[in-house]
Amino acid sequence: MTLLDQMRVARQAAAQAANAVDADIWRWFSTMVEDRRIRWCFAGNAWLVSVDHRHVATDPCFDSAIRVAKSESERRGLRLVRRRNEPQYADAPSSLCT
Repeated sequence: MTLLDQMRVARQAAAQAANAVDADIWRWFSTMVEDRRIRWCFAGNAWLVSVDHRHVATDPCFDSAIRVAKSESERRGLRLVRRRNEPQYADAPSSLCT
């Protein structure tokens, strides 16, 4: 295998790994939205993100803020637990800024 082929294989493997990580993050995000456990708003030139009413991320980039929110909420033990049998918050605010 030539050096060019090796580089091509390495790039392809890196792209597949990145796609897997992205898919995991956005599955987590969509589940959190569905369960009404995540909120976000843009204030002061940054996205503020909270999970289970705890502030977990601030970043000027929405994508980065969500990635940090996932990492930080997992670090804090705010695991992804489906709460389908629990009643949803009827009066939950739509964002952190209200």
